[in-house]
Amino acid sequence: MSNQQDLDELFEIKNSFYIGNYQHCINEAQKLKPSSNELQLERDVFLYRALIGQRKYGVVINEVKSSSPPPLQALKLLSKYFQAKPSQRVSIVNDLEQELSGNVNLDNVTLLIVAATIYTQEDNYEGALRVLNQADSLECRALMVQCYLKMERLDAAKKELKNLQEKDDDATLTQLAQAWTHVAAGGEKLQDAYYIYQELIDKNSSTPMLLNGQAACFLGQEKYEEAESALQEALDKDPNNPDTLINLMVLAFHTSKPADVGNRYLAQLKDDHDNLKFVQDILAKEEEFDRLVKSFA
Repeated sequence: MSNQQDLDELFEIKNSFYIGNYQHCINEAQKLKPSSNELQLERDVFLYRALIGQRKYGVVINEVKSSSPPPLQALKLLSKYFQAKPSQRVSIVNDLEQELSGNVNLDNVTLLIVAATIYTQEDNYEGALRVLNQADSLECRALMVQCYLKMERLDAAKKELKNLQEKDDDATLTQLAQAWTHVAAGGEKLQDAYYIYQELIDKNSSTPMLLNGQAACFLGQEKYEEAESALQEALDKDPNNPDTLINLMVLAFHTSKPADVGNRYLAQLKDDHDNLKFVQDILAKEEEFDRLVKSFA
């Protein structure tokens, strides 16, 4: 991995982004003076992606101008999508599809990643895979693993993981994809996934993303005390992280905690992440339940 660091000026920036250490990614990006215009653009891409990871959508929307390069325009579109209410997202998806229907510059990997991210949010995994399959970058392939797992196609995820391992077995993205696949497989593979997350924490630092990965392993193994410890650490690092709040709800259910504990986490999700698909699904079910109650009243 040291050779990779020597060759890639952006190694620390990219690696920090991939493990969810967004503030460190931003700090390093602001300090770096890239040796070329191409690297400067790539640095800016990861800087804005880290801001999106921190849910600072307005900053990205305000800073990316109409004259900014296409990869940054794609990130502005993604920020608008995340900031928009669900009812407003249709027009953003239409704008995206309009752009993809033309002559897409496949060198603009950021656009492909943005498109796949939006399609995934829309549960259009086939669309996401179709877009990602146009590029051979490590990140696009790792996102394909994620898509297959969301589609519950573990066989296809394992096949794509093998391709990643052949490309770069030591890369952080490959390690993460392997951990995701192990978690999906369950059983004894959960312990293997835990070790991968722990190794990434030891090499880098603990982040809500990695700690939630470990918590998922513990929950699958019914190690609830360990899960609570990991989630508490994740909560300390980011009190509003949606994955942490969702996993804490799951933990509260499994440990038979009072209903108000889980409800508190749900209330926080509704307040801070009302656009999140998980929250939207719950709200839809609550509305359906109220409708049924009224019909029998």
